[in-house]
Formats: sequence, structure tokens, C-alpha cells
Amino acid sequence: MQRPNPVQRASSDQPWQTRVAWGLGSLVGFLFFWEVLALLIQHRHFPTPTTVFAAMWREAETGALIYHISKTLFRVAVAFVVAMLIGSAIGIVMGRNGRVDQAFDSWLVLFLNLPALVVIILCYVWFGRTELAAIIAVAVNKIPNVAVTVREGARALSRDLAEMAHMYRFGAWKTLRHVTLPQLAPFFLASARTGLSLVWKIVLVVELLGRSDGVGFQLGTYFQMFDVSMILAYALAFIIVVQLIEFGILQPIAARVNRWRR
Repeated sequence: MQRPNPVQRASSDQPWQTRVAWGLGSLVGFLFFWEVLALLIQHRHFPTPTTVFAAMWREAETGALIYHISKTLFRVAVAFVVAMLIGSAIGIVMGRNGRVDQAFDSWLVLFLNLPALVVIILCYVWFGRTELAAIIAVAVNKIPNVAVTVREGARALSRDLAEMAHMYRFGAWKTLRHVTLPQLAPFFLASARTGLSLVWKIVLVVELLGRSDGVGFQLGTYFQMFDVSMILAYALAFIIVVQLIEFGILQPIAARVNRWRR
């Protein structure tokens, strides 16, 4: 039997300092390559990283950057919570009830394949270019993804644990809290992380088409001016915020949820 090489460890087994060092090193290398390439090309539509970060700093000093990012994050948070609640409820019901699953599976497939742009346009036509329409458009695009993931988790629930809870008369609330939700937690987390990456992108399109503020609106404005420096400044600032949420919130939650697997 071949012994595993201790040098070739999975990245998840490495110390976080090592992972951070590798990540920062690759990022610095990319920025250096970008800087050199931009200096060689010398075109206003391909600015250097220093030019982009200078533009980002100017927007932050005026307060515009913080304002528009906060408006986008508000829409993301509201749409995300609504979609998670509705999608999780649908997924649990479909996963635990075969007849409901058979009746509405085709509906789920339909909404999964419905283009996000169509949903956004229809919401603006039906509800007007309002904040409510924007949030509904984002939530509707995410709900099917959550429902599909949670449905698979509901199908995989242990019957033995359910029978044990019934035998010891846990009751509905205690069974939900101590038996059902812990088993569904990894599926909730998976749907949250994959769905959140989808929500970020859809919100920008929603703001581009029908809002007067937010990162998507700013991207559309500077696109009309062909100001690539400002486009990249807002894009990078938004990416930084998303990464901070990923590493500061989602990954610690994922580590806690999956702690029982170790």
C-alpha cells in the first residue's frame, strides 16, 4: 500500500498563514504584470493599477464610493435573505413530499433556465423601476438555486434519526432544531455561498438597467464616458468587499458547520 506523501498536502490542511502568503504573492505578481503590460501598451483604455487605485481613492474621499457600494450591499442583503427563506421552504417541502416534488419539479426547471435578464425586464415592466422591483428580480433569480440544493438535503435526511426523535417524543420544534436543521446546515451553506455569488452579479445588472444609484449604475455611467479607470475602480472596490465578506463571514461559518466532519 502506497504511503501518502506528507509534503503533498491539500490546501485546506495547510496553515492559514501559508494560504494567505500564496494568495497575496499571486495577487502581487498579477498586479506587477498588469502594471508592466499597461506601461508597454500606453493606451487610455488600458490604465495601470496605480491609476485605477488612485481613481478608487478619489471616489472614496468624496464619499461616492462608499455610498454606492452600501446601496448595492443593501439590495444584495435583502434579496439574499428573501431568496434563502423562500427557496429553503420550497426545497424542504419538495424534498420531503414526493407528490409535491413531482408536481412542481418542471416549474423549478423552468425558472432555473429562465434568463435573469428576462426576469429583470419583466419586474421593471410590471412593478416599475422601483426598489421593490429590483429586489424581487434578484430574489426570483436566486430562489430556484436555493430550492434545488436544499431539496437534495431534505431527500438525504436520516430516517433513523427521525424515528429516534419520534420515539423519544422530541416534538416538532425540538426535532427541527436538533435533528433536521443540523443535517440541512451543509446544504444551506452550499446554497448560500453559490447563490451569493449569483446575487452579486444580478444586482449589478438590475442597477444598470433601472436604478439611479449603486455600483451597477456607476459602471453604466462611466461606460457611457468610456472611463475605464473608473469602471475598474468600482469593479475592484466591489470585489474587495465581496472577498472580505467571503473570508470574514462565510468561510468561518463553513468551518464551524463542517467541524463535525473532522
